[in-house]
Amino acid sequence: MFATPAFAQAAGGAGGGAAAIGQFLPLILIFVIMYFLLIRPQQKKVKQHKQMVEAVRRGDQVVTQGGLIAKVTHVREDGELEVEIAPGVKVRVVKSTIAQVITKTEPAAESK
Repeated sequence: MFATPAFAQAAGGAGGGAAAIGQFLPLILIFVIMYFLLIRPQQKKVKQHKQMVEAVRRGDQVVTQGGLIAKVTHVREDGELEVEIAPGVKVRVVKSTIAQVITKTEPAAESK
């Protein structure tokens, strides 16, 4: 029986710890790049939206995700807003559906 040179060579060493890290390095770099380019900016955007929604108060003009431009008439404790979309037409919307605050009202002056 003949042994070809490929079979006659010794197998590579199993103690290549540096080689194993070298194989995973591109995968780790891709994850780090994805984190800084996609995940982190999205988290910052969600945090800003949450702060904006929590800061909504009576008199603010807002845009809902449905495209309605409305004026906030009442802020409820259960995560809802009462908004006026036309004179005399008030509807309730969920706070988290506010897409943008167009105009902010100044807080009321404190009475002494």
